[in-house]
Amino acid sequence: MDRIWLKSYPPGVPAEIDPSQLRSLKELIEQTCQAHGDRVAYVQMGTQLTYRQLDERSQAFAAYLQQEGFRKGDRIAIMLPNTLQYPIAMFGALRAGLTVVNTNPLYTATELEYQLSDSGAAALLVLENFAHVVQQVLPRTKVRRVLVTSAGEMLDFPKSLIVNLVVRRVRKQVPPWVIPGAVSFRDAVNSGRRLRLNPVEVGPEDLAFLQYTGGTTGVAKGAMLSHGNVSTNVLQSAAWIGKSFDEPGVLITAIPLYHIFALTANCMMFARLGWKNVLIINPRDLPAMLGDMKKHPANFLSGVNTLFNALLHAPGFSGIDFSRLKVTLGGGMAVQGAVAERWKQATGCILTQAWGLTETSPAACINPQHLDFNGSIGLPISSTEVSIKSDSGEDVPLGEAGEICVRGPQVMKGYWNRPDETAKVMLPEGWLRTGDVGRMDENGFVYIEDRKKDMILVSGFNVYPNEVEAAVVTHPGILEAAAVAQPDEHSGEVVALFVVRKDPALTEHEVIAHARKSLAGYKVPKHVYFRNDLPKTNVGKILRKALREEIAN
Repeated sequence: MDRIWLKSYPPGVPAEIDPSQLRSLKELIEQTCQAHGDRVAYVQMGTQLTYRQLDERSQAFAAYLQQEGFRKGDRIAIMLPNTLQYPIAMFGALRAGLTVVNTNPLYTATELEYQLSDSGAAALLVLENFAHVVQQVLPRTKVRRVLVTSAGEMLDFPKSLIVNLVVRRVRKQVPPWVIPGAVSFRDAVNSGRRLRLNPVEVGPEDLAFLQYTGGTTGVAKGAMLSHGNVSTNVLQSAAWIGKSFDEPGVLITAIPLYHIFALTANCMMFARLGWKNVLIINPRDLPAMLGDMKKHPANFLSGVNTLFNALLHAPGFSGIDFSRLKVTLGGGMAVQGAVAERWKQATGCILTQAWGLTETSPAACINPQHLDFNGSIGLPISSTEVSIKSDSGEDVPLGEAGEICVRGPQVMKGYWNRPDETAKVMLPEGWLRTGDVGRMDENGFVYIEDRKKDMILVSGFNVYPNEVEAAVVTHPGILEAAAVAQPDEHSGEVVALFVVRKDPALTEHEVIAHARKSLAGYKVPKHVYFRNDLPKTNVGKILRKALREEIAN
């Protein structure tokens, strides 16, 4: 294949990377803790954790898991926002050879039960704010050990204040002892300090994460990401940013670490480099986030378009020192040109757009960091190929639109226990169908034209119409429903729901309240439109495209 993008590579970026440089994430954390022990690894609300402390505590947690009978390949769900406990638990689990199932703390009981059951998770770590949700589903899962932690468990801060920063609305708190057999995370780590960690051989083919995603269809599936997939993506990303980032620096992490973007880019790559990672527990609290940004002038900042837009309009943003900011990386959703332009004017730093999928660990394309915003998603990164293909799997001519397909060492091993779904997205010779329609120009830059599927992207999070529709039509007053994307200046897109009523008295408020019972907040419809009927094909399939066009007009 003629890899035309190589001619546009920044100086020093290699065409290929050597994956043997980093065989596993276990190796990553052990090497970096040994090399950078005295450096600060993480900061959360004024409390610091050094790499030496991270090494000691993650090793202790790994030893605890071994003592409790967990073995290589067992799954552990981690249901935490950006707290210091997350890297300790995540790296500890990986050092013990376990597979981590990242779990959104805002999941409803329905969503949580599905993920725990599908993954077969045997252990679960949860913030106590959300323990009541775990309590509802636990008997119907295979989880045999629950660990509970509080937001302030490792901080010198009043817990009540931190709780308010974790979630926007007050949630019922359940103390650990309400869940039978639950153990305090602090007690587990302290117990592990007295234990010996038995050596575990972890290699590139071993599973590191079951990272749940809708993929190109609406059914949540666990993308099997191996240690080799993620480690290679760390090497690819590090090669792209170059030697200028070898010196210790500071990054701000506002994206949740359970999201694949922050997991690989912010957590893994910068841990390897020995940087200080400032964890933002609730980026919606802009005054608190700006306070952290003032205390810790950043060299690197990543986020989604909606976050950058919100920061630009936040009081006090102009008082931030951006003189050290080298890279602002936008991903998770399309970066808007107007936002990129305002960001550069306000900070002096280019907003660089990148692109990838959960299934690609995630980075696949990144723009050169010193190139002005051009609307593209960038160039295929080292050891990565991108091909624009027709529905039949054939390459289309350069410049024409087709489905963006990716091949590289960061592409997942497949979907957990879903060979049928894996077969739908994997073409012969290792090509992954991404579901995005795009084109490549003569210099190798890739542009997304449209989404092949009907996915709705709310602040960088995937929302699938099938899931929303299935939830709302359980209301006895709804006959039919169709969910589509509606543009929104704050979230990029929100869920719009078209409803055919069975009960003429049904109101928008009742529909939304019903949706909240089983859907996470970002999936709940923000607009409800009542119709006498919905447009359909001659075989009865609802035409969502026609509904999107109706909204646009």
